[in-house]
Amino acid sequence: MKTRKAFAVLSVLMMLAFVLSACATQPVAEPETVEVIKTVEVEKVVEKEVVTTEVVEVEKASFTTPHPILSDVRVRQAIAYCTNNEELINSVYPWYPEEERANLIMHTSIPRISWAAYYGDEVQKYDFDPEKGAALLDEAGWTLPEGDTQRYNEAGDPLTLKFTTTSAEFRKTWGAVFTQQMADCGIQILPLYTPGSWWFGSNSGLRHRDFDLGAYAWVGETDPKGQTLYACNQIPLPTNGWAGQNYMGWCNQTASDAINAANNSLVRAERQEQYKIFQIEFAKDMVSLPIFQRAEGNAATKDLINFKPSATEYYTWNAYEWERADGGDTLVLALSQEPSSMWSIIESSAVQRTVAWLVFDYGSLGAASQVDYDFQERLFKLSTVEEGLTVINEVEVKEGDPVVDFSGTPTDADGNLLTLVPGLKVKQSDGVDVEFTGGTVKMNQLVVTYETAEGLTWSDGTPVSKADFELAYKIDCDPAIGAVDYSICQSIQSVDFTGDTGYVVTYKPGYMAALSFLAPINIYPAHQVLSDGRVLADVPSTEWSSLPEVAETPLGVGGYVITNWEKGVKMELEENPYYYKGPLKIKKIVIVFVPDTQQAVAQLLTGDVDVIGSETLGAGPEVQTVLDNQDKLQVLIEASATWEHIDMNLFVP
Repeated sequence: MKTRKAFAVLSVLMMLAFVLSACATQPVAEPETVEVIKTVEVEKVVEKEVVTTEVVEVEKASFTTPHPILSDVRVRQAIAYCTNNEELINSVYPWYPEEERANLIMHTSIPRISWAAYYGDEVQKYDFDPEKGAALLDEAGWTLPEGDTQRYNEAGDPLTLKFTTTSAEFRKTWGAVFTQQMADCGIQILPLYTPGSWWFGSNSGLRHRDFDLGAYAWVGETDPKGQTLYACNQIPLPTNGWAGQNYMGWCNQTASDAINAANNSLVRAERQEQYKIFQIEFAKDMVSLPIFQRAEGNAATKDLINFKPSATEYYTWNAYEWERADGGDTLVLALSQEPSSMWSIIESSAVQRTVAWLVFDYGSLGAASQVDYDFQERLFKLSTVEEGLTVINEVEVKEGDPVVDFSGTPTDADGNLLTLVPGLKVKQSDGVDVEFTGGTVKMNQLVVTYETAEGLTWSDGTPVSKADFELAYKIDCDPAIGAVDYSICQSIQSVDFTGDTGYVVTYKPGYMAALSFLAPINIYPAHQVLSDGRVLADVPSTEWSSLPEVAETPLGVGGYVITNWEKGVKMELEENPYYYKGPLKIKKIVIVFVPDTQQAVAQLLTGDVDVIGSETLGAGPEVQTVLDNQDKLQVLIEASATWEHIDMNLFVP
């Protein structure tokens, strides 16, 4: 039995460990990320795109012993009731309008404006109610002795939890407020503000579940996914090499089945129903406490009409609609960083995507925009089942045929393409996962028609043609270019380039990705003549990244053409006269590179700059400056797709 004196010694030792870790000389490292929606230049963790449905029985070993405190759902719910989210928001965003702070609060793992969100009565809400939290703690056996501020159980053990997060000032600020809120409920928090290199390290911190309460951010997506975060077989353990991102160790079979089912259907209505089931279970079990969505600020001259930034899309997505109230035809944007290349396969930063919308008429996805957590047609139509552009065929597959496995993965652990062999687990056409033993098996196969928007024309006046699709397939699926992910290319069985307005893709049996309605192949100007006389279609992929015609002055089908790029200073773009959406009101856009946010805001106030987006303005004190000048500016504050949360570890080593 631990005594209060023994606990005091333990507290001193833990604080000493924290001081020593703070003295480490390792740099604060960003976690491993993949691009989704908008690139956010902050510490964050991004869900890995790994789809699995198998349920793994966890043997009695490390991390199978229930946490002595957090394994009790009443304690977890009490922590939620004792958390005043609005107070936490105010601590880091004092400038955020008080009447709108509730819009930053999430009750599930999905932001409330998402198409997949369900915030109905069945979802348990944890509005700030410390009395309800205290009652739950009493019920769980953690009582508050008269005159004391610390809760104990019958054995005399104190209610104490480690709270681990990064050493970023942002987290220290709201973490200190959270610590006091818990103290007010009799819960002692030992805050450990660690280097990001340790917290997000591949062999430490979060990935090895070295925490009681762990705070960090997820980057939300237009498509919620969620399997790697919440499915039962995604719990990192020593026995599975710490694979998966279910750091809480949460296995609710109803929730696990629902999150997997939501990602194995192409019909939105079916997916919404499964996400509803998942969110009800997620809120009830309270294994991960949503704190708030981060806020983002965007500012522009009052003179700019149709300025419509979105949390899930780069603010230039609708530049074709922009115009100036004074009739002017030139606009100046400020970016805090400069793109290193305009080739989207190689460069995936927020600033590159901001410019890409102007030049290519796409951001992250190519085929579509994704404003306000939903998809909209742009260069390509959305090839959904509902629109009749996706057909699901039942096919009979035999040994040796190309397939993807039950999880939708096209390769084995060594990167080799899968074929149907005995022992391989695949998904039958009836949705049941089976291990192939020989003979044949019936599987689903997608055949999807992708059609372009009408009138797509390159900025040199040449219409988009079949050769442009063929070149894009050849280049983007070439391993030599060093792209981050080839899983879609590896899942394609064949492509039929039917003409100048689209193509048909037959995917390998078993591939049922929820986002298969988005065109997997983009377009490149196959006809483009380079300065050395060669035609782009004839240039090896290994040379593309160094071509000025690809990296600096690319042809596009967007509203603007890059006419001058003075590195480190500015980029000038002029209207594409062949733009498929017609003439533009803004004929010229100048992008100036201003690394210092304060300087960018100063130039906005003097009128030297017309627009500053969230990637430059961010959420710091400069937001208050622009809010104080709303007589000159239009300031749009939005709930970011990135959201802070606290995971609760249900098991201990």
